[in-house]
Amino acid sequence: MDGDDIQGLKAVMSAPVLLEPGASVYFSQPSIFGRGLGGNRAVDFNISGPQLETLMAVAIDAQRRVYALLPSDETQVRAQPSITGSVPEVRVIPDRMRLADNGLSAQELAIGIDAFNSGLRVKEISLDGQEIDLTLTGPYKHIVETQGIGELPVVTRDGLIVPVSSLADIIVTNGPIEIRRLEQNRTITLVVNLPSDVPLETGIDLIQTEVIDIMRDAGLPPGVQLRLSGTADKLTETWDAMVINLLVSLVIVYLVMAVLFESFLHPLIVMISVPVAAAGGVLGLLALNVFQHQPLDMLTMLGFVILIGIVVNNAILLVHQTLHHIREDGMSSEAAIEEAVRNRIRPIFMSTLTSVFGMLPLVVFPGAGSELYRGLGSVVVGGLSLSAVLTLTLVPPLLGLVLKLQDALPKVGETIATDRPAQEPAE
Repeated sequence: MDGDDIQGLKAVMSAPVLLEPGASVYFSQPSIFGRGLGGNRAVDFNISGPQLETLMAVAIDAQRRVYALLPSDETQVRAQPSITGSVPEVRVIPDRMRLADNGLSAQELAIGIDAFNSGLRVKEISLDGQEIDLTLTGPYKHIVETQGIGELPVVTRDGLIVPVSSLADIIVTNGPIEIRRLEQNRTITLVVNLPSDVPLETGIDLIQTEVIDIMRDAGLPPGVQLRLSGTADKLTETWDAMVINLLVSLVIVYLVMAVLFESFLHPLIVMISVPVAAAGGVLGLLALNVFQHQPLDMLTMLGFVILIGIVVNNAILLVHQTLHHIREDGMSSEAAIEEAVRNRIRPIFMSTLTSVFGMLPLVVFPGAGSELYRGLGSVVVGGLSLSAVLTLTLVPPLLGLVLKLQDALPKVGETIATDRPAQEPAE
């Protein structure tokens, strides 16, 4: 089956499930590096607070708001734990006053009930060289019905035997399937799987401003907190790390060229090709999105880091050849620039064309796994193509201005020294 048509399986697979009363169905298509239910496009919407019943009410309201905000068939909101499903539960609520009258604690009451229910592990003993658990249990099938837990016997400090119902209240009700905690608070997590046409950062901003902020302004129950986590936190951390990597790569490239050129001014001429390449990378990504949707993910951002180390090569060739003609051949700046462009234009286009045509199949011809690096390839191809053309039009004029400025500075200094009146010798 074609991978582009896999979304069509949703309707086929969900139809029989939705026929069952109370059933829900969720789909996930994570990327190669995706984990969890929603993969790398899932946003965790955490609702924390002290009371589980209150959290469920807030979660239902938040789920309704998210569906209204993102009205798409691809939008999925899954609650963990479920806000609709529950399981039967027997709650034993100790009465502190009656326990104190009988000289018992809540822990001792729980131990007594546990011994008659599933058994109480007392100690680990060695029998014939094997370690086994010594478990204290009540009579087998002492109670055969749920309500019979209130008739379990408990021995008081005075040696009297009383039923559990005389020391605690027995409530048969429904309880949650699981209890999740976040920072020691009970939490219901809404896993929001965004539509494919909504970028991850845009979806996070929409949920924050149109759901969380509005619910906070309307008023939340006491102790209830709303926050985004999961992919939202990772996106912020990764974006900050990527910005730092970009700045560090720029600084490293500049310092290396400053050492090679023995100047802090000439590397600035080379660095002018970096924003040109970045513009080309953006144009390449936009051209790809005309034919196929490609988000600006972290691997695509990595393409801009790669461009910094690649596109400066063309400008380095021009600047280095120009300086060679000036220093070794004694040419003027204009003649040196013309000769450098004439000598280096063929190697520039040869290296650019080999890189572009070598990476172009990754962008043009789809295949299994190509979606992982398609964005990176489009950025590198677009950046190299535009940089090869604009570098030849921007670097030579800028280099000529810098060289003329350097030639003029010593003359200005000589003129100032010549015009300064000589000091009369001291008597």
